[in-house]
Amino acid sequence: MAIGYKGLKRYWALLPFFVFLGTYLVTSLIIHDFYKVPIAVSVLLAAVVAIMMNHNEKTNKKLDTFAQGAGNQTIIIMCIIFILAGVFGSVAKETGAVASTVNLALAVLPAKALIPGIFLIACFISLAIGTSMGTIAALGPIAVGISAHTPFPVALVLGAVLSGAMFGDGLSFIGDTTIAATRTQGCEMQDKFKMNFLIVLPAAIVSFIVFYYVAGLYETTTALSHEQYEIYKIIPYVVVILISIFGVNVFITLITGIVLSIIVGFIAHSFDIWQLLDVIQRGITSMMDLVLISAILGGVAEVIKYNGGIAQILGILRTNIKSKKGAELGIGLLVSLVDICTANNTVAIIVTGPLAKDIAKRYDIAPKRAASLIDIFSCVMQGIIPYGAQMLLCVSFVGMSVLSPLTIMKYSYYSYLSGICVILAVLFSWPGDEPWKWLDKIMNRFRKNKTGA
Repeated sequence: MAIGYKGLKRYWALLPFFVFLGTYLVTSLIIHDFYKVPIAVSVLLAAVVAIMMNHNEKTNKKLDTFAQGAGNQTIIIMCIIFILAGVFGSVAKETGAVASTVNLALAVLPAKALIPGIFLIACFISLAIGTSMGTIAALGPIAVGISAHTPFPVALVLGAVLSGAMFGDGLSFIGDTTIAATRTQGCEMQDKFKMNFLIVLPAAIVSFIVFYYVAGLYETTTALSHEQYEIYKIIPYVVVILISIFGVNVFITLITGIVLSIIVGFIAHSFDIWQLLDVIQRGITSMMDLVLISAILGGVAEVIKYNGGIAQILGILRTNIKSKKGAELGIGLLVSLVDICTANNTVAIIVTGPLAKDIAKRYDIAPKRAASLIDIFSCVMQGIIPYGAQMLLCVSFVGMSVLSPLTIMKYSYYSYLSGICVILAVLFSWPGDEPWKWLDKIMNRFRKNKTGA
C-alpha cells in the first residue's frame, strides 16, 4: 500500500524518537556497554533534532511547542515528586533505616528458609524504599556472604535478591516507576497499587514456593548472623506505606516521610542541622538526571505529537489492534521494546506514557489499569535483560569474570512469573476495574467518620 505525503510526513515526525533510541541503543551495542552513553545526551540530541524540524516555521514557534511539552503540568508535578522521593530516600538512608530493616529481617529469619527469606526481605525493603537498586545494594553483600558459607550458588542467592527488588520496584508508592506511571496516565497511586498488587501477587507467591523448593535441593543448617537494629528507624518506611494505602496525597505522604526521617535522624544523632542540609542536597541532586530527562522527553513528545507522529502510531495500532485486549497487549509490547532499547524502566515509562494514555483512552482502558500495565511490563523486562543496571549491580559484587549476568537470569523467577501473570491478566480481563471493593468501602467509611468528627 502506497504511503501518501501526509503519511510520510507523520512518519518523519517520529525522527526525534528514533534519534533518541538509535543513538543510545546502536552506540551501546557497538561498544558493548549500555551505561557508557549517558541517556541525557541522547535525549538532548533528540531535542535538538525536534526543534530543528519544520523548516517553514519560525524558531520561536518551534521552541514554544517544545516548551509547552517540557512544562506540561503532568511533567512538572512528576519532577517535583521525583525530587521529594530523592530527599526522603537520602535522609532515611542516612539515619540507618535500610540497615536496620535488613538486620531485623535477618534476626527473625529461620535458617531453613534462607533463600525464600532473602526474597521476602528484598520484597519488603524494595516496597519500603522504592528502589530496586537500593535494595540490591543493601542485600547484595549479604547474599554473597550467605553463598560463601552455605552450599547455595551465588547466582541463586543474588537471583532471590533481584526478584524481590523488582517486586517493590513496580509496587512502591515512592518508586520512580510508580510515580512516572501514575502521573503519565492520570490516576491515583493507591488505585494503581491495588490493581498492580492483585496482578503480581500470584507471581510473588509462586516465586517464594519455587525458591523454597530450589533451596531445599541443598542441605544447610547455617544460621544468619546480623548486626544490631533499631525498630524506631523503620517507622518512616512503615508510615509511608500505610498512609499511601489509605489514599493520602503523594506530596503529603513524602513530606511526612521526610519529616519523620529527620526526627529519627536527630534522635539517632545521625546528623546535625548542617549535615542534614547536605543530605537533603544529595537527595535532590540524585534525581536531577531523571528530572532533566523527563522535562526534555516531554518537550520531544509534544513536538512529535504536534507533527502528527502520535497520530501515525495510533493509526498503525488501530490497523493491527481489533480489541481492548489487543490494545492492552500493544501497550505492554510498546513499553517492553523501549525498555530493551534504553535498559531503564523509568525512562521507558516516561517515553511511552503519553502514547499509552492515548491508546488507553481510545480503547476505554481505565487509567489505573494502563498505569499498572506499563509499570509491570517495564519491570518484567528490566529484571530479565542481562545489561540492565540491576543485573549488572548483582554481578559487580563478585565480578564479571566470576559470574555472568546470564547465570543470574535463570534465577530471576519473579520477573518471568510476573510477565506470565500480567499477560494472563490481560487475556482474562482480571482484575476488574473495581478491585478490592471491600477495602474501598472501609476507607470511605474511615474518611466519613474522620470528616464527621
